Amino acid sequence: MKEMKYDVVVIGGGVTGCAIARELSRYQMKVCVAERGEDVCSGTSKANSAIVHAGYDAVPGSLKARFNVEGNRMMEPLSRELEFDFKRNGSLVLCFDQEDMPALEKLYQKGLKNGVPDLAIITGDEVRAMEPNVSDEVVAALYAPTGGIVCPFGLTIALAENACDNGVEFLFNTEIRSVEKKENGYVLKADQLEIETSAVVNAAGVYADDFHNMVSQNKIHITPRKGDYCLLDKEAGNHVSHTIFQLPGKLGKGILVTPTVHGNLLTGPTARDIEDKEATATTAEELAEITKKAGVSVKNIPFRLVITSFSGLRAHEDGDDFIVGEAEDSPGFFDAAGIESPGLTSAPAIGVYLAGLVAEKLHAAEKEHWNGRRKGFVRPENMTKEERAALIKEHPEYGTIICRCEGVSEGEIIDAIHRTPGAVSLDGIKRRVRQGMGRCQAGFCTPRTMEILARERGMKMEEICKNAPGSNMLAGRK
Repeated sequence: MKEMKYDVVVIGGGVTGCAIARELSRYQMKVCVAERGEDVCSGTSKANSAIVHAGYDAVPGSLKARFNVEGNRMMEPLSRELEFDFKRNGSLVLCFDQEDMPALEKLYQKGLKNGVPDLAIITGDEVRAMEPNVSDEVVAALYAPTGGIVCPFGLTIALAENACDNGVEFLFNTEIRSVEKKENGYVLKADQLEIETSAVVNAAGVYADDFHNMVSQNKIHITPRKGDYCLLDKEAGNHVSHTIFQLPGKLGKGILVTPTVHGNLLTGPTARDIEDKEATATTAEELAEITKKAGVSVKNIPFRLVITSFSGLRAHEDGDDFIVGEAEDSPGFFDAAGIESPGLTSAPAIGVYLAGLVAEKLHAAEKEHWNGRRKGFVRPENMTKEERAALIKEHPEYGTIICRCEGVSEGEIIDAIHRTPGAVSLDGIKRRVRQGMGRCQAGFCTPRTMEILARERGMKMEEICKNAPGSNMLAGRK
């Protein structure tokens, strides 16, 4: 059994865990992130709506409300510091009947109490002037200009890279099996690994209740809430320009229609409470529900242009709010549990808050030299002709296009592999540079990408996985 020792262990390498890790890297502490997947962003953070919520939906005074609004304010400057894709495109919550106007007004008042700026209730005609494809049945809408869209992979990976560059270690393929209280901290056990630590940060998504309940008598319970999505080709990307919601119901904000930062159109999610924390397969029934309900909001959505569908699990805690802070009966154990929507938006703010609590608990001083900036990926596709020619002259690999749908070059794939923490799987490359995310869904570029990954990692082709160990793309010869 290998033994390791850290000041802080973050369980979970999703967007919340990586945001916390990045903020912890400001302090003079030895920090690691234990992630059961082969890469960051391999759970809920890879399968969500990619929305930066304005903050009008959460109950005033709740942690969801607080961290949503704070996270929204942080997102734009953070996108400049870490160079990930973000756009403040604004959102519209549609009302289809005059009888529902009190509910829309209530949502507006909640937004005001939460401190959301520039909210306005606008008429149906004003909505259609902004979005010609919105339903003729719309009588009014709540307009939130501070709403936005982000690349969830880009955000998570940027946070992880910056954390890593500032000294945080990432332990991948490390599934924590148990957390045990000790006199001066905790012992975490994984397969063939034992980690001693002064503090634990529990950012384990749908499994956060399991870890919390190992150390605390104040039990919590998380229900996986499954949501299916349909992603449409970039040809449909301009069908709407704002994020289009329906008035929220008991299970959330309903089916949305939104552009993505990469130019696609996204519809979803459904909402089904399930028991299986690994059940992420889409179903024909749920995809049909998306098609039907999205059409209530937006006319003539070209669903013939769907290029893929996927589903994700939201971590819904019974108390219907985030659980963020030190467990009352377990000093040094900090929760970031029940982080469902608006968790993506809230992650940067949760990171600042929890890292501050941990640093205070451990009496950790800030580093004298900390680099809060990260360079994004070089994208020849976004350069001028002259800039691209100069880049290719110096680095010829940027002149070889591997993924034709997304215009991804060999140079970008090599960069994705060699960054820290770099890609070790096909999905890891895909999430970093979008190889395989286009119209053909990796139908043409996979073999060449595998060759590059094998070459750069010194692997055999049979060893290459789509994602987690065991998802090998090829079988070896006998």
